[in-house]
Amino acid sequence: MTNPNHIHLPKGKKVYFASDNHLGAPTNDASKPREKKFVAWLDDIKHDAAAIFLIGDLFDFWFEYKTVVPKGFTRTLGKLAEISDSGIPIHYFVGNHDLWMNGYFEEELGIPVYYKPKEFTLHNKTFFIGHGDGLGPKDKGYKRMKKVFTNPLFKWLFKWVHPDIGVKIGQYMSVKNKMISGDDDAKFLGEENEWLAIYSKRKLEEKHRDFFVFGHRHLPLEIQLNEKSKYINLGDWIQYYTYGVFDGKSFELKKY
Repeated sequence: MTNPNHIHLPKGKKVYFASDNHLGAPTNDASKPREKKFVAWLDDIKHDAAAIFLIGDLFDFWFEYKTVVPKGFTRTLGKLAEISDSGIPIHYFVGNHDLWMNGYFEEELGIPVYYKPKEFTLHNKTFFIGHGDGLGPKDKGYKRMKKVFTNPLFKWLFKWVHPDIGVKIGQYMSVKNKMISGDDDAKFLGEENEWLAIYSKRKLEEKHRDFFVFGHRHLPLEIQLNEKSKYINLGDWIQYYTYGVFDGKSFELKKY
């Protein structure tokens, strides 16, 4: 049986990474040009993609009721379905804005969803991948909030709010509340203070990984952790329009 966590790259194929689109922010109409740009990128990379990793906060707010998902994002969801149906695996990591998923991506799009960082082997290189929220020595305010948002009682209560009201509340909180957004410190802190880099160094004490790939910080970053390991933050699709590409040997941040 093929291990889905081991991805082989045929000659000429690549693995692509993107995060932090925040579609729907500040409004669906305002984010539509960014959505069209992202869909164009997906269309461009599908010809040589061996796999695609979407590393959280694709949406600025997402909550799945039993029979209802937020309105909009048709172009993105349709393109993801097309690519997934073509046989190109897509892996999705939830972020702090879209952590309330409940089977829609798996059942409708055939895309596995991960709620914690996960390790993959890509063409004999080890990757530790996650959105990045709540990791490392900082992000304390969000860590407290996440305990509330992921509490089964909170989710059960919220799902009884009518979607027209619940989605509006969620969208308002996502745009206005910096504690939820997690992007109020989106500036470079210096290598010694970048908390996801610190977290990555601690993980290296357990075992070697070649690459640590995260989102959440909204900054395109590459930090050499030691001679053989590197931390990468993918940036975002709001200001930078950056993405990662791995060709089997090297990882590169590019701008679309």
